[in-house]
Amino acid sequence: MDEFTWVPLCQGAALQEAGVAVDFDVIYKGQTVRAFAIRFEGEVHAYVNRCAHIPMEMDARENHFFDPTRQWLMCATHGALYEPSTGRCASGPCRGGLIKIAIHEDERQVFWQTAYNLIPVA
Repeated sequence: MDEFTWVPLCQGAALQEAGVAVDFDVIYKGQTVRAFAIRFEGEVHAYVNRCAHIPMEMDARENHFFDPTRQWLMCATHGALYEPSTGRCASGPCRGGLIKIAIHEDERQVFWQTAYNLIPVA
């Protein structure tokens, strides 16, 4: 894929502030993996659903990524905490941060952007 494109994800109203995520599948480095989008402080953010500590999915309950304070994204297995707006590791066992996916919200629709190592599932 030579050209990066914007892929429709969901209606903006599907993402409530610090609420349940919208998940989607992507091909990341040749493997199909889950990704998720959340809304935090009014902005939409998206990440590959892989803890930076050990590459496994972070949500114990499907599409629930926020900790009880709703201020951090949390790996349910390892307890690592990540900044919702950047994916940077804030606490706990992690090596680096979450893999961020470019996202854009246009009036009512949310889109994610492909990249050299991130493509839609056919």
